[in-house]
Amino acid sequence: MNSLHFKSFENFLLSSAIELELSTVVKDIVSACTDISKVLSCCTIEGLTGAIEQQNSSGETQKQLDVLSNQILKDKLCLNKSVKYIASEEENNVVSASPSGKFAVAFDPLDGSTNIDVNGSVGTIFSILPALKDGSPEASFFQAGNQQLCAGYILYGPATQLVITFGKGTYIFTLQPDANMFMLTENKTSIPKETSEFSVNMANTRYWKREFGNYIQHLLDGSSGPRQKPYNMRWVGAMVADIHRVICRGGVFLYPSDKREKLQTGKLRLVYEASPMALIIENCGGSAFNESTSLLSVVPTSLHQKVPVIAGSTNEVHTCLNYL
Repeated sequence: MNSLHFKSFENFLLSSAIELELSTVVKDIVSACTDISKVLSCCTIEGLTGAIEQQNSSGETQKQLDVLSNQILKDKLCLNKSVKYIASEEENNVVSASPSGKFAVAFDPLDGSTNIDVNGSVGTIFSILPALKDGSPEASFFQAGNQQLCAGYILYGPATQLVITFGKGTYIFTLQPDANMFMLTENKTSIPKETSEFSVNMANTRYWKREFGNYIQHLLDGSSGPRQKPYNMRWVGAMVADIHRVICRGGVFLYPSDKREKLQTGKLRLVYEASPMALIIENCGGSAFNESTSLLSVVPTSLHQKVPVIAGSTNEVHTCLNYL
């Protein structure tokens, strides 16, 4: 076994000289996600899989586990003296934590929660930004993605995995349940520039703009079409799971804008989903754009702003952009 398999997440933080206060915040996020993982493992037995009569900030019906996961993360982070502000996809407004805190933490507590009822993969996405001294609490989250100090996600799949970047490389850790500890299993993972795999929701075909529809059709045409090679499509329906596949073996993840009134600016949230995923992808050699601009350069103007996402293997991302 390679020596990297023996390095725990805590030892990784120490050996990487991550700032102590930032380390405490990340460790609290990971600890909360470990608790969420335990809840998910018995959610069917406990009767926690259904929806509740309540909607989140985007008007989506919440699952019981959305609310519970959000509360677990919020409770943990509000006790951390280094956290000044918290923003969640499940909260309408910013939550203030410690007045002396240095960091602003944004998260999607349970991405892909509609997969819960069929025991599908789901995850938690998080982002850590410097908390601004001046301005409103929201202002700390209105920073471009390239200002993130750390971004990561937890995938709750056959194994629970942590994928994280501090801006220099992207690392994968796997939860060792008996020891309740994450161990380093992929050191500086890399996304290949070329791919023959794409991830998109084909049910939205009729709503796409013509240029994007042409791009997808040329992928489907395979070896006999303009791209002159076969492509495979994969779609889980949870951004965490679909992006994780791209990170592990290449591919391109696509969630474009479309003609529907509420999706003309995209579906995925910039602060909680697109921006942290962009930092992770770019730090393992991939690219992440909206339909014209690097996602890491986009400055949010609202907490729940939505954007299109085209991310993954660099050459395929730029090919898609050329169509658009």
